[in-house]
Amino acid sequence: MAVPKKRASKTKTKTRRTIWKKKAEKQANKAFSLAKSVLKNLLNEAGNK
Repeated sequence: MAVPKKRASKTKTKTRRTIWKKKAEKQANKAFSLAKSVLKNLLNEAGNK
C-alpha cells in the first residue's frame, strides 16, 4: 500500500481543497442555471398552448 513519505502542509491542503470547492461550485451553478432555463421553457410552452 502506498503511503506518503511526508505530511502535506495545512496551507497546501487548504489551497487544494479551495480549488476543488470552487470548481464544484462553478459546475453546480452551471447545472442550476441550465435547470432554470429548461423549466422556464417548459412553463412558457405550457402557457402558450
